[in-house]
Amino acid sequence: MAEREFDNYLARSGATLEGSRYAAWLAITPRRHGFPVYYAICENRSFRDKTVAETAAAKALAEMSGLEQDGTPIFPEGYTGFDDDQSADSRPADAPA
Repeated sequence: MAEREFDNYLARSGATLEGSRYAAWLAITPRRHGFPVYYAICENRSFRDKTVAETAAAKALAEMSGLEQDGTPIFPEGYTGFDDDQSADSRPADAPA
């Protein structure tokens, strides 16, 4: 589990077993009062190994550009969470393949 501190929130990453696979998540907890809010990360992926899921969640936490005032995570434009190359459909027409 990784953590990042923000002015009004503490953000943590982790993984949880859902059936036979693990899901990656971020938990954003207000510093003064309130309950944590959980966000599924890499929702279109599932992981067979908890360590791999935790690593994906920690990477997403590190790549967050910040939080909205209500604690919603902000990611860079076009962020997918995947290390894969962009598909041919998402490349600009003049970009090399």
